[in-house]
Amino acid sequence: MTKSIYLLVTFLFILNNIHGQIELHIASDGHDSNPGTKEQPLASLIGARNFIRNHKRNHKVSSSYIVNIDKGNYEMNEPLILTPEDSGSEKYPIIYRAKTGTDPIFSGGKRIAGFKINKNGIWEVKIPESAYYRWRFDQLYVNGKRATMARTPNKGFLKIKQVKQNIWEKGTGRAPEKAQQIFSFDDQTFKSINKITEDEVDLIRFRAYHKWDFTLRFIDKVEKDSSRIYTSGQGMKPWNPIKEGGRIVFENYAAALDAPGEWYLNHVGTLFYKPFPDETPENSIIIAPALENLISIEGDATNNKFVEHIRFEGIKFKYCHYKIPRTGSEPNQAAVLINAAVMLKGARNITISNCEISKTGQHALWFGKGCSDSKVEHCNLNDLGGGGIYLGDIHALEGVEHTNNIQIDNNIIQSGGREFPSAVGVWVGHSSDNEITHNDIGDFYYTGISVGWIWGYAPSLAKRNKIIYNNIHHIGWALLSDMAAVYTLGESTGTVINNNVIHHVHAYSYGGWGLYPDEGTSNITMENNLVYSTKTGGFHQHYGENNSIKNNIFAFAKLYQVQCTRVENHRSFNFENNIVIFNQGVVLKGAWNKIDIVMDQNLYWNIGGDNYDFNGKSFSKWKRSGHDLHSYIADPYFRDARSYDFTFENEKNIQRIGFKPFDYLKAGVYGSMEWKDKAKLPESILNNFDKVIEENMLKNR
Repeated sequence: MTKSIYLLVTFLFILNNIHGQIELHIASDGHDSNPGTKEQPLASLIGARNFIRNHKRNHKVSSSYIVNIDKGNYEMNEPLILTPEDSGSEKYPIIYRAKTGTDPIFSGGKRIAGFKINKNGIWEVKIPESAYYRWRFDQLYVNGKRATMARTPNKGFLKIKQVKQNIWEKGTGRAPEKAQQIFSFDDQTFKSINKITEDEVDLIRFRAYHKWDFTLRFIDKVEKDSSRIYTSGQGMKPWNPIKEGGRIVFENYAAALDAPGEWYLNHVGTLFYKPFPDETPENSIIIAPALENLISIEGDATNNKFVEHIRFEGIKFKYCHYKIPRTGSEPNQAAVLINAAVMLKGARNITISNCEISKTGQHALWFGKGCSDSKVEHCNLNDLGGGGIYLGDIHALEGVEHTNNIQIDNNIIQSGGREFPSAVGVWVGHSSDNEITHNDIGDFYYTGISVGWIWGYAPSLAKRNKIIYNNIHHIGWALLSDMAAVYTLGESTGTVINNNVIHHVHAYSYGGWGLYPDEGTSNITMENNLVYSTKTGGFHQHYGENNSIKNNIFAFAKLYQVQCTRVENHRSFNFENNIVIFNQGVVLKGAWNKIDIVMDQNLYWNIGGDNYDFNGKSFSKWKRSGHDLHSYIADPYFRDARSYDFTFENEKNIQRIGFKPFDYLKAGVYGSMEWKDKAKLPESILNNFDKVIEENMLKNR
């Protein structure tokens, strides 16, 4: 009987091969020993991969393989690893796709059940894997929402009274290689920390927020009598240390479990959860992420062994764990030292379409070393511990190891940085010729899109990148500083940042810009962008060379409309044909009197009065410096700028400066109304953002 079934299956595959296409099926009630037919489906992506591997080895006729995935929840026991032998070809690709009308979910999590309610109303359960095999997890999800690791304070931050550093190994860099830090607190602030038991000391950790970064560390010792904690690791960076008065949060100890939605896993494997009023163990699904990677595409570009011509279509990937190492997380800009749920290297012609990646402890996707000619389109990346999509490497890799030509189009990338707040929506390191278009990037704590990875004027590989028609909004949340919606570094010849809509960008202290060419940004074009509702300016250049800022609308920054900082002996930028409209703050702030720029044919308009402060000068005195000689103070005649309608009632004044209207409504995702509506952040998030910003601005006064 078994032989007959094998012959039948072989005959069917031979028949399919005549047409160059083989179809496999996966179902939640399948089994990986099945032949993969519709009637006898496989059970997993790994089962399908293995079937394809074996079939390719045993048959010499080239075929494309289509893996059809039925609806259901698929718990992954290990990540899907694809190597060069799993490749397709241009004519015969390999496609993993959801069946039409289905919504398959592949989960790297494990459901936790069996909770009992103790006398304090706290749920608790002993997890055998944690008790006997020391399985620990650093994220937890309750009814699809990220729960909060027990923390103090529940909202806001504690303040550090004093910081002392003992250097153990100086090393050769600017920051010591090894050091001990001692943080002192006042007694009232330390009250909760004093409740830590001895067996919890190795579990407790802190998050310290400083400038554009944050430090996550475990604690070596708690000195209760003197209200001090001791921690060790790398020495603090002198350009961004943790300072007296710095903001800090402590987490992961029993006494901090005092607010609904918090959880704590103790050292003997008992999980505690404090529920919200409407939650019961019976109506709740609690999932702990277990897998630290969901998909790993592992080619070898150096030796010309690529993984290529593979597509993923319509699949959801959820619950990926990021394990915090004992060394914690030292400060690293853009969180570039953590991994992604889907990691690719040595990959070409990979397409990820109409997929979802969510509920991760780290980044969603990373096209690492040696990736090219690939695409991410119409995907929804949300609820991310880190960032959305990362391209390239932190090292300048050339030749076949250089990542390039990746298209990131029409994606929703939202609600990131939940574990690592310095993460960004889209990061482009040493990578070139990429197109980041028509994406909706929102609800991040640091930066929306970051391009380049060279500080200064050393050679950079981040060239000819196109950042166009993106909607980037609700960035910052007054948590970190020195950040922007679009942030750039280094020499960027051929890079354009055009036709984007950028709004609601707010830093903790300084920063919170729309467009921010930082250290060494050169030969970049920023044109036809609409930037509004920022904290310290629609545009700020720290330093760079020969950048073109043209035909943009900069509106309603709260402190300064446009900024520049460093004076250098070359042309820094041209600022021409722009509209600057505001109702508070100053027009210009910075080194405008000394910097080498071309600034002309701009229009300025204060809808709130007659105050025009051009870096401490009136407009007429500013023009005497040789700038803005053909610029005007005049109404641009927007239809309703106060309500963020920047279409024009008439164009007579903007024609005077050569401004060319552009259709900013084209920015953001496109397609069905359902897809566009999905890109809209919930009203609760929008309202919370406005509230946070209002509170932050009150502190600035």
